[in-house]
Amino acid sequence: MKSNLFCKFRPEFFESIKTYNKDKFVSDLMSGAIVGIVALPLAIAFAIASGVSPEKGLYTAIVAGFIISLLGGSNVQIGGPTGAFVVIISGIVAQYGLQGLAIATVIAGLLLVLMGILRMGLVIKFMPYPIIVGFTSGIALIIFTTQIKDLFGLTIRQVPADFIEKWGSYFSNFNTINWWACLIGILSIAIIQLTPRILKKIPGSLFAIVICSILAYALKEYAGITSIETIGDRFEIASGPPQIQNVPISLDSIRLLFPAAFTIAILGAVESLLSATVADGVTGKKHHSNTELIAQGVANIASPFFGGIPATGAIARTMTNINNGGNTPVAGMIHALVLLLILLFLSDLTKLIPMSCLAGVLVVVAYNMSEWRNFLGVMRGAKSDMAVLFTTFILTVVFDLTIAIEVGLVLAIFVFMKRMTDVTEISVEKEKLDLSHDSEIVHEDEVLEIPKNVEVYEINGPFFFGIANKFDEEMRQLGDRPQIRIIRMRRVPFIDSTGLHNLETLCKKSRNEKTQIILSGVNPKVEAALEKAHFGSLLGKENICENIHIALARANFILQNEK
Repeated sequence: MKSNLFCKFRPEFFESIKTYNKDKFVSDLMSGAIVGIVALPLAIAFAIASGVSPEKGLYTAIVAGFIISLLGGSNVQIGGPTGAFVVIISGIVAQYGLQGLAIATVIAGLLLVLMGILRMGLVIKFMPYPIIVGFTSGIALIIFTTQIKDLFGLTIRQVPADFIEKWGSYFSNFNTINWWACLIGILSIAIIQLTPRILKKIPGSLFAIVICSILAYALKEYAGITSIETIGDRFEIASGPPQIQNVPISLDSIRLLFPAAFTIAILGAVESLLSATVADGVTGKKHHSNTELIAQGVANIASPFFGGIPATGAIARTMTNINNGGNTPVAGMIHALVLLLILLFLSDLTKLIPMSCLAGVLVVVAYNMSEWRNFLGVMRGAKSDMAVLFTTFILTVVFDLTIAIEVGLVLAIFVFMKRMTDVTEISVEKEKLDLSHDSEIVHEDEVLEIPKNVEVYEINGPFFFGIANKFDEEMRQLGDRPQIRIIRMRRVPFIDSTGLHNLETLCKKSRNEKTQIILSGVNPKVEAALEKAHFGSLLGKENICENIHIALARANFILQNEK
């Protein structure tokens, strides 16, 4: 574990507990209780939207939320089910059932742990921004679409899974609208939006659920209106604590569910590290990315064994924790315990929550997730970013989130390669070399004479596979055969295997053509790569020079000896 290859596992809980005191506990207790209450409707809503029973969302928030706080690398991160997973979970449940979801979640947990151990936290945080905005906006639109039936109380036997067919079904069945359910749904949205302006400390979603549940109950009991469907009308909610379940993982199930598990892992990693980074900006502290990934992984491994679904860091609940005085991971652990107490003693009350009210909660969640301002911001940027954004967005909405992320990443890689290729310059000098703006200069000369039959090439940028091919093409286009080629590499920060291969091919081809290659200004990192590839024996160590003056002196020496 001391090797640079692996991360140091440093949970913030064990660091913060060293200086823990009564005042911190009081703050964490108050914050944890509030976050637990805030998490209640969201956990239920995300579970139902994902195609599983309501208590599974609570199990996830309790088990995974507790583990993420206990083992995580952030002081204030709150974990649990989130809207980002709704699309992928519902797809897995529809195709592979609850058992398939449990297996995929465990595999995703193992992948997250591996990512953390291999120090991939920093890499994941640099996921291209257009991809994040694209799939987040796509998920938001899908969540909004899935709530239309319950929001308006439409009577539809089987809602199609396809996005376009789903909207076709809504329009063709809009005449079945339940106006009472619609009233409850719109009222819940209005309450959520207006509550923060009046009552700062009470979460709008909780206030909406309490008001709408009371209103629906009163309409049923005193006005005889029974058409407002509630959670209890659709689901049987278990009131006991989470029970340990069997998750039958086999080699065949791993092969079948690995793509879905990979998507869960990537989505969970991005979401949790994004949430932790946002929290850092508010608190002024710094989280441990790799420790956070390991904690997320352990939480997702444990969650299915207690009947839960995938979990990750939740930005809204994390910000609620910060705003209410949460100081340490203890607040997150208290939030999980508060949810457990609610599950044990108040679960019967959750049956009274109207489905249209939960739909209203998720419509607001979808709006907040949509990032439409950021979407328009990327649209105004480079065309390549716009292409990645649109591709990811459309694939997420019309096809599948797994495909969207994979294709989006491939597109982003090609865009990166194109930009690096455009930025990296390859130049050639044949008679004189101007060093007036050269950081490599060690003498007072500003212009160096290049001997006859000597050409000086310069690569300005990383010599990776895209540039290696560009360099090879430019060499072919020149077509000339000088006696000596000096390749200046002072501005080459790294070289990859393709660059090494093309450089090796060039050296061998030049040797056959009686042209000597001399490398100039090779930095230590690139020189180490050249040594591993045995360039010393291929070129001769004397032809790998420290700077251009030594390289030109070496060229003059070769020319004189060959006369």
